[in-house]
Amino acid sequence: MRTRFAPSPTGLLHVGGLRTALFNYLIAKKTGGTFILRIEDTDQEREEDGALENILSTLNWAGISPDEGVVLKDGKITELGDYGPYTQSNRLDIYKKYVKELVDNGHAYLAFDTKEELDQMREQEQKAGNPSPKYDYSIRMRMCNSLTLSSDEVSERLKKNTPHVIRLKTPEGRKIQAQDIIRGKVEFQSHTIDDAVLLKSDGFPTYHLANVVDDHLMEIDLVIRGEEWLPSLPKHILLYEAFGWKAPEFAHVPLLMNQGGGKLSKRQGDVSASIYSDKGYLPGVMINFLALLGWNPGTTEEIFTMSELIEKFSLDRIQKAGAVFDTEKLDWLQGQWIRRMTVIEFADLIRPIVAEKYPDANNDDNFLSRAGLIQERITFFNEAPEMFSYIYERPSIDKKLIANKKQKVTLDIVPKILSVIIEDLNCLGGGELDWNLENLKTTLFALAESKGYKNGQILWPMRAILTGLPYSPGAFEVAEILGREETLDRLKEAQKAF
Repeated sequence: MRTRFAPSPTGLLHVGGLRTALFNYLIAKKTGGTFILRIEDTDQEREEDGALENILSTLNWAGISPDEGVVLKDGKITELGDYGPYTQSNRLDIYKKYVKELVDNGHAYLAFDTKEELDQMREQEQKAGNPSPKYDYSIRMRMCNSLTLSSDEVSERLKKNTPHVIRLKTPEGRKIQAQDIIRGKVEFQSHTIDDAVLLKSDGFPTYHLANVVDDHLMEIDLVIRGEEWLPSLPKHILLYEAFGWKAPEFAHVPLLMNQGGGKLSKRQGDVSASIYSDKGYLPGVMINFLALLGWNPGTTEEIFTMSELIEKFSLDRIQKAGAVFDTEKLDWLQGQWIRRMTVIEFADLIRPIVAEKYPDANNDDNFLSRAGLIQERITFFNEAPEMFSYIYERPSIDKKLIANKKQKVTLDIVPKILSVIIEDLNCLGGGELDWNLENLKTTLFALAESKGYKNGQILWPMRAILTGLPYSPGAFEVAEILGREETLDRLKEAQKAF
């Protein structure tokens, strides 16, 4: 199948747009087809500098690179394929040709109404009891257009370059039907549809004309887009009929919702896909997460690679209801993906990040085992330097951290606790017993029992002194990774502070 993603470069790529691109990509790959990127830049006033670059870089980051259309090649924006141009502003002559065909065949007409005339029409309609006036079959014969003007008057206005638009001539009394893969049979009454503008006065097409013409000429088999475009579907069906073209299949995917049940919007949080890249989410995690927004595999399985999604994805398992964008679920998935890495993969990813702050990490022969200590705890790679801070520099003594009401550790008992810990740990690593995790556990648990302490009264202050962090691996793991000499030195240094 040939599918397409057709964003407008009017801002950073929205996460909903990235999901739409993903669904189109998955279907194309599943069917051995082609995924096309087309740029719909007909709204020139709203276009933003850098938006196109953001769209392309975000798609590449996510692993959704187009096979055809507008692409990034060697860092430069170019086009690939035999159906171009793939940027709508470079297709204006094509749209003018096809809209003229509609006018010649009576399916569209020229409208010369000024803004003042349109405002007056709306005001009159509202006074007459029409709360939502629109330019349609009930209005058009009272307006200034090629249906009400003589051919000579139309020609004269065109000679004078009088500003005008071209409108779709929506039929009266029609039931317009279409089949949507997700929503089934959908019906629209033509009296609810306006005579949509197809070509604007500046010569640029509107979404409706450009969308239909491009999808036909580029031989698109399936249009997957957000449900916000469902009200446009009858206009597009009418255009396909007017041109005598076979319409592609349609699938309108559910909206993304915030956790309060409203539409996900910029005012309510981060909605630009590149923000999640900047925050450190893995591309695979974002793809995994977005795939599950509105689609489910029919099982309890939740972790999917791109290749697994291509194999399992199907449009018939997409729900109609809106899907909640739950960042807690996104964070959970990020953690799950990290846990599933090998420790070597994980260490290779975090070492350069840690080394930016602690250059010794580059030459640390024990980095692999140390990375394994935080792999079960980390969510974002940029957390790694702080998690490693106690390894590459001694923390200061934080008495507020050492004291812990829950663990029944008060500052007055810390000196005695440190004394017995140091005494018993001196027996490890220098004689019969090696300095390792099991021996550390055996020694410290036995110490707590023999001296009448709770385990937490021994382990909490020891861990707090060794790391200086409120959260970290346990005292046993930290002591093992620091080694005998460094562990004892830190404990003795802390002893002097009490």
